[in-house]
Formats: sequence, C-alpha cells, structure tokens
Amino acid sequence: MPLHARARRLGRSLRHEVTIDGRHRLVTDEPIQLGGDGSGPAPHELVPAALASCIATTLVMYAERKGWDLQGIEVDVTYEHTESPRRFDVEVRLPDDLSDEQWERLQRVAAACPVHRALEDGFEFEQRLVSVPRVRVADAA
Repeated sequence: MPLHARARRLGRSLRHEVTIDGRHRLVTDEPIQLGGDGSGPAPHELVPAALASCIATTLVMYAERKGWDLQGIEVDVTYEHTESPRRFDVEVRLPDDLSDEQWERLQRVAAACPVHRALEDGFEFEQRLVSVPRVRVADAA
C-alpha cells in the first residue's frame, strides 16, 4: 500500500504543514538565513531523521523478537546533502555485552531497514503540475 504525504503552506512563510497518511502532522520550515524562521526542520533534514529512526526501530523490533536487550541503542546519521553523490555516515551504538554473532546479525538487520533499502535502491519520479482555482481569503470565509 503506498504512503501519502501532503504539504500545505502555512500563511505567507516558508513553513509547511505536512500530513502523512492523514494521521500524522509535522511542520517544516527553512533556517533564518534562507528566509524561514527556523521553527521546524527543513525538508532535507527529514531524510537523515527518517534513516536514523528506521534503523533504530528495525533493530529494536528484531532484538525484541530474539529476546535481546538493546536498551540504550542510539543511531547517528550524518547526511552530506551538498556532495554528489550524496552521502550518509551511519553510526549505531549498541550495548557492549552482545556476542559476535549478535553483532554480525544486527549489522545485516540495520542495512535491511526499509528506508535504507529505498535510498540504496533508488527511486523513480513521476511529477506533474496541476492547475487549481485560487482560493481568496474573502472566498474562504
């Protein structure tokens, strides 16, 4: 089942409310030096956030099924978004009392998280612009 996100501009700012599958909302913005007010993450900042949380979640779900304790897990993702090709540096911090077998398995599981796989495999884009009637503030009242 495909996922759907919609971004809607908030006022005359660079802030946008993003609705994900009609259930979750977040606000994006741009930093002050780019004309925003810095009140939320810039859209490209969500990419490393998605990867970090996906890796952590995937590892915890796997470990819980195995009965392994990953309390204290942390995943840092540094995203070099100005380089070509773009680059991710991922560091996963795990408890030091895991066996070599657990470390090896968790390494494979981390690389198999859905966001990691999507970024690694690449994307196809179909994009179109659609004309819609302008809504004026007086008309909306």
